[in-house]
Amino acid sequence: MTTPARVLVIDDHPLIRAGLIRAITDAGMVVCGEAANRAEAFAQIAHKNPDALIIDLHLPDGSGLDLVRWARERSKTIALITLTMSDEDSHLIAAMREGASAYILKSAPLSDVISALVRALSAPLSFTSSAMQEVIKNREISFELTPRELEILKSLTLNGTLATLAATLFISEATLKTHASSIYRKLQVSGRLGAVNKARCAGLV
Repeated sequence: MTTPARVLVIDDHPLIRAGLIRAITDAGMVVCGEAANRAEAFAQIAHKNPDALIIDLHLPDGSGLDLVRWARERSKTIALITLTMSDEDSHLIAAMREGASAYILKSAPLSDVISALVRALSAPLSFTSSAMQEVIKNREISFELTPRELEILKSLTLNGTLATLAATLFISEATLKTHASSIYRKLQVSGRLGAVNKARCAGLV
């Protein structure tokens, strides 16, 4: 029998935490703890060692992005779901850059949170956001990268061989190479390093 995923919920609003906890439990997962601010969250993460975090980006004692960054630096397998009231493009890009697995507006239905959580548990280094297409449109990114290619581009910034990165994304090395070749062509670079440097300059990763 597969052990249910253990999720830590971090949000300063009790009603939102209660709704998330109920939805997570109904989906067959376990809520191993909850926190209302960053200080509580850091303590809970260290003590509970959860499989996933659901993080409000705007906490009373600072940005939830600090939690995302801290957690991702310590684990490549933890699922990191970010929640926000903000629809600013820069916040989505920042969440992706810091290692979040998903970016979801609080106005979205709870089913979207659960779907993103399930996907992130399987592929924590991928990035999911229904707003990604709009961000690409708003920023008028001329590279014409697809959302999937942006996800692959983000993975190319991580340490490891293509085979290792492909495994973390649950795709074959050949598939990753196909995506990478398309990315290099669109960015007009010759390889991985050039793609990463150009992407960082453009604010894509």
